[in-house]
Amino acid sequence: MVITQTPYRLSLFGGGTDYNSWFRERGGLILALGLAHYCYLTVRFTPHFFNFTNRIVYSRVEEVTNREQIQHPSVRGCLEYLDIKDGVEVYHVGSLPARSGIGSSSSFTVGLLNALHTLVGTSVGPNQLAREAIQVEQELLHESVGIQDQILAAYGGIQRLHMGPGNNWDVQPMALSTEYLAELESHILLGFSGVSRNAEEHAMATVQNIETGKIDAPLEEIHRITQEARLLLESQASMKEIGRMLELSWKMKRQLTTIGAPSWVDQIYQAGMRSGAFGGKLMGAGGGGFFFFLAPPERHDSIREALPQIRVWVPCHIDPSGSQVLLNN
Repeated sequence: MVITQTPYRLSLFGGGTDYNSWFRERGGLILALGLAHYCYLTVRFTPHFFNFTNRIVYSRVEEVTNREQIQHPSVRGCLEYLDIKDGVEVYHVGSLPARSGIGSSSSFTVGLLNALHTLVGTSVGPNQLAREAIQVEQELLHESVGIQDQILAAYGGIQRLHMGPGNNWDVQPMALSTEYLAELESHILLGFSGVSRNAEEHAMATVQNIETGKIDAPLEEIHRITQEARLLLESQASMKEIGRMLELSWKMKRQLTTIGAPSWVDQIYQAGMRSGAFGGKLMGAGGGGFFFFLAPPERHDSIREALPQIRVWVPCHIDPSGSQVLLNN
């Protein structure tokens, strides 16, 4: 039996520039961090005395006799990618809800690959885990995903991800002091709207807009903002300055798809800003999920009170290690 723990991610700047169709031609830059909230996966080979070969337990339960019958795309894709023919049991528990803009699907894929490698006796590092997860999601499952989620799930920490031009990418930890990281954590407010959304629909619309050139201007501006934000973070600028860059980036992000955001998204964002936030955004591809605000700690209670629509507020701490094997028995 193997148990893995894999972080979700919080994208700070650069979202949208990590789509292959963009960075292959223009280059991209992502600043993001791994959250100390996790996807947990327990995996073992299926004992032969059961009347099923594979058992997958997540929001539903699947019991099937061969891997081709598995409905969960990531499980089916990872087993196919690693060519694991023996039956497995996979049990999933997440500390945050899926389809909420925190990269949960890629955390699942990275954590499962880590567990399966360990189960068959191979050891892999974060670079290989990230690259394999990207291959599974993009090439086997044909999902409209970028590459930041898989990389942050594998590496954790607070990272600077350079992509392209071309297919290459490089990830480097941001050199921030312990004190500055603690200040950043203390300013972050994460609130779940209670609305899950279909990320694939929004992501497909973004990719289509990239391919037709409709969003060149906002993506170029997002890239420029991210480059400036990187310099500000590495010079340990004030949280107010970082928040200002977040607000500029959010205005550009709103232009990336032709799928209109519900009016309540702007209402929540504006209420948070009026209550003292320096900046923020809706996480992920859009349509629902987690809101992220950067705000002085003394304004957090006021922001919470102004946003009764937010169902749950969760603490923010940075995961230092990426996907880990907790148990290998």
